[in-house]
Amino acid sequence: MEKHSLKKRIDTAAGRRPADLVIKNCRIVDVYNSTIIEGKSIAISDGCIVGIGDYQGVHEIDAQGQYAAPGFIDSHIHIESSYVTPEEIGRLLVPHGTTTIIADPHEIVNVCGMEGMNYMLEASKGTKLDIRYMLPSCVPATPFENAGAVIDAAKMKEPLRDSRILGLGEFMNYPGVVEADDEVMNKLLIAINGGKLIDGHSPGLTGKELNAYVACGIHTDHECSTEEEMLDRLSRGLYILLREGSACHNLRTLLKAVTPANSRRCLLCSDDRQPETILKLGHLDNHLRICVEEGISPVTAIQMASLNAAECYGLHDRGAIAPGLRADIVLLDNLKDFNVQRVFIQGEEVAREGKYLPEIRRCDISAVQGSFHVKDFSVEKLRLKLNSRHVNVIDILPGGVVTAKGMAEVALDEKGEFIWQPEQDIVKAAVVERHRGTGNVGLALIRGYGIRSGAVALSIAHDSHNIITVGTKDEDMALAVESLVKQGGGIVLVKNGEIINCMPMVVGGIMSDRSGEWVSEKLSQIHKDAYEQLGISKAVEPIMTLCFMSLPVIPEIKVTDKGLFDVTRQAFIPIEADI
Repeated sequence: MEKHSLKKRIDTAAGRRPADLVIKNCRIVDVYNSTIIEGKSIAISDGCIVGIGDYQGVHEIDAQGQYAAPGFIDSHIHIESSYVTPEEIGRLLVPHGTTTIIADPHEIVNVCGMEGMNYMLEASKGTKLDIRYMLPSCVPATPFENAGAVIDAAKMKEPLRDSRILGLGEFMNYPGVVEADDEVMNKLLIAINGGKLIDGHSPGLTGKELNAYVACGIHTDHECSTEEEMLDRLSRGLYILLREGSACHNLRTLLKAVTPANSRRCLLCSDDRQPETILKLGHLDNHLRICVEEGISPVTAIQMASLNAAECYGLHDRGAIAPGLRADIVLLDNLKDFNVQRVFIQGEEVAREGKYLPEIRRCDISAVQGSFHVKDFSVEKLRLKLNSRHVNVIDILPGGVVTAKGMAEVALDEKGEFIWQPEQDIVKAAVVERHRGTGNVGLALIRGYGIRSGAVALSIAHDSHNIITVGTKDEDMALAVESLVKQGGGIVLVKNGEIINCMPMVVGGIMSDRSGEWVSEKLSQIHKDAYEQLGISKAVEPIMTLCFMSLPVIPEIKVTDKGLFDVTRQAFIPIEADI
């Protein structure tokens, strides 16, 4: 800051000169004192709040008694899981009062390496939403799959010097931390010695293993699914990120453990949130409504959506309405429904009554296109020959991404190959490696997806984003995979040898370059066809559910391009079951 700018700020705060902008007649949400300041004005100069009280401005806005809250901060989100680009996620989120997000570009970096990270940083310049990043810590997420890149500790040093990167993203390789793996420690030390934060990811970890995980400097956890897990981690000093996404709905459960004593260590996050969810329910404004419905005071809820997140991530220039902070302000008509009327970022009005106001500047995507290198794929690689009819199956558990390890007896033909039986609801799943041309195709059996005909294929398959396909016939599965590669990634639905719907996602095979509304409408059509034409169970979300069937960091069993993986045992297992 230059001296003349500082003098302007002081003179404006002291009332010696008019503010650039004054928002008058506000009911200010004071997140420091957990109260409401009635009937005051907010003075803004050069994008900064300089005073609260009686001020005059060059420009004035009458808030007419609306509540002025600090801009909302999503403490953990994967932009890629919205299926749109950073510029577009800004357009979608800002009208809901979100002014800052802490994004983990884990997905695009697993696909495109540091080119993916650089693309996200550049694309973020095209939106008023302030996007701060965590550097993906686990690329690949585990050694049990092939990703598009390998980011070791040496490659992390330079990116972590960027002020837009706040630290290391969720450290999913918690077994490596607990076992003091040498390369894992190298990564941790880069962050620790550089004074950077480390996000956590430790589902099911308890006792001394959890102590070992936290002791290395882990700062947060967004994977709590029970009150007990949350309280256990709070007692160890972690910030807890209460998640409400499109697939994972943990907020209502975890709010039962929030008390006046621990609420300041609780943050709100969405993790994964699709455009349809945003357009229908909103973003953190929806989280706030849920908080109040569950008995949390409105001001406490707003603290969790602003000040707590700012303090957790060291963003000391925001999170409240007070002199010296960024003028990130949301005007709300009430503190029950949290209807967002107007949004200001650094003193500029950027949204009004649900409409994003600034021009969107889109970034060139050429560096993150064409990321498909599938080798030697054919329908023959989908044949599943078994030595026993007794098999291990991945049991889908509706409402989340956790699966169960089940057992079943299946039918085999005269060659010993698996035969789909409609009455059994067990189908073949395959993960086709698409980054390195290995030719790998990992096979498994999934129960509970409900598909009755055809096949689905996606290139959105957390976390390495190889191609995952599920179907009742090998030929339909093969067609879905081949079509997916031709269109540059995304989603393909096939029935009886014909493509019945598809959605290209040309940005790394995991994001669309179209609008959120287009993506939402396309997904709605795909869901309709998945349910009505393919017969997929309405108890599961057909796309998001399948996305997580190859995620080998979430219990209990998953499938990668290398085969069926037991997450609990941290080992590959045969499809044939021991009996």
